[in-house]
Amino acid sequence: MLAAIVGRPNVGKSTLFNRLTGTRQAIVDDESGVTRDRVYGEAEWEGRTIPLVDTGGYVPRSDDPFERAIREQAETALADADVILFVVDVTTGLTDVDQEIAQVLRTADAPVMVLANKADNQEREWAASEFYQLGLGEVYPVSGTTKRGVDEMMSALVEALPEETDEETPDRTRISLVGKPNAGKSSLVNATLGFDRAIVTETPGTTRDAVHSVVRYEDQELLLIDTAGMRKTSKTEGVEYYASVRSEQTIRDGDVCILVLDATEEIHKQDLSVLTTVNEHKKGMVIAVNKWDLVPKDGGTMDQFTKYLRQYLGTLDHVPLVYTSAVTKQRVYDLLDTALEVAEKRAQRVQTSDLNDVVQAALRKKHPPSMSSGAFVKIKYATQVRTAPPVFVFFANHPEGVRDSYKRYLEGEIREAFGYDGVPLTLVFKEK
Repeated sequence: MLAAIVGRPNVGKSTLFNRLTGTRQAIVDDESGVTRDRVYGEAEWEGRTIPLVDTGGYVPRSDDPFERAIREQAETALADADVILFVVDVTTGLTDVDQEIAQVLRTADAPVMVLANKADNQEREWAASEFYQLGLGEVYPVSGTTKRGVDEMMSALVEALPEETDEETPDRTRISLVGKPNAGKSSLVNATLGFDRAIVTETPGTTRDAVHSVVRYEDQELLLIDTAGMRKTSKTEGVEYYASVRSEQTIRDGDVCILVLDATEEIHKQDLSVLTTVNEHKKGMVIAVNKWDLVPKDGGTMDQFTKYLRQYLGTLDHVPLVYTSAVTKQRVYDLLDTALEVAEKRAQRVQTSDLNDVVQAALRKKHPPSMSSGAFVKIKYATQVRTAPPVFVFFANHPEGVRDSYKRYLEGEIREAFGYDGVPLTLVFKEK
């Protein structure tokens, strides 16, 4: 389920996105074309969680026809969306660009809602009637700045979305392969399946849509998802832009994400950025160092590479590493085994007594820091309140006095004790 926000530059899409999600994720500026990175969020309304994507306006940087650029963005946006939120600007009125986007949206299977933004007062609300000329149905005057009309629009959006079903989904572990283009994600999927399910070429970015494949492995079903490569967003436009959006959506939907690295290339910041995104979404993490068959080796090559990679990962140095080759199928099934182990650990529940044994031992080794006032921080006990992803709540007399460095220390102790390698943990501190 997805609602995509589309429209020409500078109509206030990012402001509206921030209003709907209750965040300040999207950059807001008077200069057109500021939003070029993918921005993903969720809106909560009437008990529904609605994923939103702010697509940003397109700013031409070449002599390519503007019409082609608009059509490319609009067509790829509506390919995944269940509802299209077409944002226009009442202060400038109906433009030729609005008409061009509307022409493409008329072919969409998903319903289109026209949001006449910047309708900050009653006079501007009346002006919104001009946009009925687009022929896309109901027009909703809204203001992303003041929230005027947003409640009515959100109620209509919930009605337009598909009904949520209670049908049981197959009990499959979802494994997503993510990373830069041409790192070998599709080749690894094909090596696992034994046939060419995904198109494999030497051209970066061949896979623009997520390819889902079900495989039976060790008496259970796995869903392998080969995502489009996640490029540096400063160079991402059009189809590649939406490929990146789909990649992030796949991260959100998966249980474990395998970051595929090309062993023949230098590790880039973009690789770490992808892994950071996976960590932020609290998904299981595994790193596949692919094309290992092409690396010249001596007795300590793998150990040296592992040491280098662990240092580069920083606080994410607990993520399991598997050295693979899609061509020779070297350790391909070890990679699946590792991903399944991470998924199992991500879903495990730790007994409260066992957890507190570890916490108390950690407290004896390293006492919590005192408050600036001189009062001692005392952590009473901890309990796990959620699995997949794991969330632990700690009760203390002064929870605000537990510093980030000490939280990381406790996280490390829990990770080591219960085998949470590759699993993001959430530690919450409350007053007791």
